[in-house]
Amino acid sequence: MAKITGKYEVLYIIDPTLGEEGTAALVEKFKAMVEAEGTLASVDEWASAVWRIPSTTWPSYYVLMNFESKPEFPAELERVMKITEGVMRCLTTAVEA
Repeated sequence: MAKITGKYEVLYIIDPTLGEEGTAALVEKFKAMVEAEGTLASVDEWASAVWRIPSTTWPSYYVLMNFESKPEFPAELERVMKITEGVMRCLTTAVEA
């Protein structure tokens, strides 16, 4: 039998040069997408975190969202995040119940 819904989390990093308004707009955009397709469980925003890559560091804005949706939705959410200007990285994972 096919899985009807699943639990997922997505962590994405927003470019801090967008400023407060631009960052808030992106967070709201992705929250609305999740709410339209499933149930948003939580949103944790980690402002002013530092993203480290070997020999490089810069401040970033991290957001972790937990939600429940149909199995095909997380791929669409990640696709939209990857083509959205201002999103530096994103990672979606299934969460065991």
